Amino acid sequence: MNEEAEGILLVDKPGGITSHDVVDRVRRLFRMKRVGHAGTLDPMATGLMLILVGKATKVSQYLMSMDKEYTGTMKLGEETDSQDADGEVLVTKDVPELSEEAIQLAMKEFLGDQYQTPPMFSAKKVNGQPLYKLARKGKTVPREPRVIRVSRFELTASELPEVSFLVACSKGAYVRTLAHDLGQNFGCGAHLNVLRRTGVGQFGIDKADTLDILKELSPTALRRKLVPVLQAVPSHAL
Repeated sequence: MNEEAEGILLVDKPGGITSHDVVDRVRRLFRMKRVGHAGTLDPMATGLMLILVGKATKVSQYLMSMDKEYTGTMKLGEETDSQDADGEVLVTKDVPELSEEAIQLAMKEFLGDQYQTPPMFSAKKVNGQPLYKLARKGKTVPREPRVIRVSRFELTASELPEVSFLVACSKGAYVRTLAHDLGQNFGCGAHLNVLRRTGVGQFGIDKADTLDILKELSPTALRRKLVPVLQAVPSHAL
């Protein structure tokens, strides 16, 4: 079956595995090597990944450029070296009394185009080396800030020190850096402790399947799960 399989598979990634692990498992399901993705998720994160099967790998750049949506929770009062719950706690501070209105107002300041400095614990490369490899050696190097856009950043629940939110942002935006920077604004620091990607462009998490469900499908049923490239990408981008 495998030479001809082609399309986009919507996968609901579980926490605790890498994006490469997801690609690997899909390769095994389809018994083919030509499988890629249109944007990684950190190991702790869950949610929507677009897995590209066969010739669909050719449109990865277009799909990667689409806006993303997430839900998440940050913990105020603790900064970590990775800006998320997988890192070492560097600083602990008391969390001020913050009303929901004050949190929402602070979130509004992050809307629109802005410069964001990628975290050291990221796959972004400097002189050909991923930053996270340098970070693991305890090194910090200057990173070029880049322009990102945040179109939504909304409070969904507040049980201090935890704050839950929804965010919609452009390619290249680090949600954990948003959480870190919001904590800086409050003077107490913060890190991201839950992240779930709920949307990529027109695709929503409601149409995605878990790896456990996918591995139970027959080859024919699995193939039916593939979204044709032409449904996802305008013909001028092919």
